[in-house]
Amino acid sequence: MVQTDEGHGIPVVLAKKPDVEPPYSVFTTCEKWLIVTLASIAGLFSPLTAYIYLPAIPMIATAFGKTVELTNLTVTVYLVFQGVSPMFWGTLADRMGRRPTSLGCLFVLSLACIGLAFVPTSYFWLLMVLRCLQAVGSASTLTIGAGIIADIATPAERGGFFGVFTMGPQVGPALGPVIGGALADKLGWRSIFWFLCISSSACFIVLVTFLPETLRSIVGNGSVLPPIQYRPLLPLMGRGHKDSEVECPPARKSPNPFRLFACVDVLNLLLFNGIQYAVFTAILATISSLFEVNYPHLTETDIGICYLASGGGLALGAVFSGKLMDWDYRTAKEQLIRNFTPENGIPGHIISDDDFPIEATRLKRLPLWMIIFCASCTGYGWCFQARTTIAVPLVLQFVIGFSEIAILTTIQTLLIDLVPSQGSAVTACNNLIRCSMGALLVSVIELLLHKIDAGWTFFLLGGVCFISVPLIWLAVRIGPPCRAGRRVCQAVSQN
Repeated sequence: MVQTDEGHGIPVVLAKKPDVEPPYSVFTTCEKWLIVTLASIAGLFSPLTAYIYLPAIPMIATAFGKTVELTNLTVTVYLVFQGVSPMFWGTLADRMGRRPTSLGCLFVLSLACIGLAFVPTSYFWLLMVLRCLQAVGSASTLTIGAGIIADIATPAERGGFFGVFTMGPQVGPALGPVIGGALADKLGWRSIFWFLCISSSACFIVLVTFLPETLRSIVGNGSVLPPIQYRPLLPLMGRGHKDSEVECPPARKSPNPFRLFACVDVLNLLLFNGIQYAVFTAILATISSLFEVNYPHLTETDIGICYLASGGGLALGAVFSGKLMDWDYRTAKEQLIRNFTPENGIPGHIISDDDFPIEATRLKRLPLWMIIFCASCTGYGWCFQARTTIAVPLVLQFVIGFSEIAILTTIQTLLIDLVPSQGSAVTACNNLIRCSMGALLVSVIELLLHKIDAGWTFFLLGGVCFISVPLIWLAVRIGPPCRAGRRVCQAVSQN
């Protein structure tokens, strides 16, 4: 642009300011970590509500005058609704916002826990119904949390955030039986539901006060000031970047989450993840019975404490694997930039997410985690067969938990990378598949243990996991063309 200097009449050339690309998210790194921590705390209730109930089953069966086998139906219906309900909440979160759906889940959970604490022992059917309602409220917090990470985190940092996020939900299976056993033993089985009611209500208050809305169709990258019902009571995060003059984008129609099952690359990952999760769930479900039979000197409290070994592996593995995925992503991107030549058609300073080999990068270390998991699973069964000291299965539990969470975190992060606009929906699909497969295996695991003993049972399960390893290669092979096909379909639909 040319402008004349009024004092001297000399034309002056003014350079046009280059357009600055807005950041993916206006939240600072510290604010992102705080948001992920809040989501992780809410996600803790999904497994905690399921596993805290297990030690009290014999006591509840006695109180209601039912058999333990019949009382176990309350666990079965919980797992069914735990798998199905996120399909509803996840779709709602992708359309109406993360904040209202998170609060809705915790509100339903609190009400269900109050009902369970007061349920008369003459109404067993009501216990079943309230357990279903409890699952509806608790199970979807994990799904919504995954959508929050997709909103605020770039692919380069999603691994680390998912590692910390999954640490909360994955320690639930370890802490739940310990807390549930202690409460039931000292205060009675109803105290379990009062504990869940108080803790979920406290979490509800914290989210109402601090959690901002992150759905990109509502707040963009966080700079759009949403309607008042989407704002926290104390809007501390991202407040310096809000623009009240920018209108809130119109709500978009969320695609049907069941259509994700038609995506071959997504379905392949869901099935692979479901197999590993089912085996791990079977291991957790049989800890009490295996330790009670093989180490009869242990008390109920001692057996509950044994769950902490797998919980420690889950916690450490979640953080380590997440950071490792971030490092792999940065390394791969730097390598692509270094190897750039004008002939390959990719700008040297920008590597598009569409061109980035995300499947190969994310799954790079998965074969190693699978080998460790399969070997540990096999050894875990044979240590009971050989009547080893209790230290051996506890160490193997730690290794199993470490490798399993590395597998789950890797697959969950990649699923978000494949369909970032449907973060909650794809997580709900993941939850549906893995809970269904887990419930199926748990229903037959005791039969297997009685028929072929622990050694051959876990050898069989480890072998099934090992046979699924080629699905990793298949994911790397079919991933890029499937992503390209979705981009074409999306462009056609928009036009």
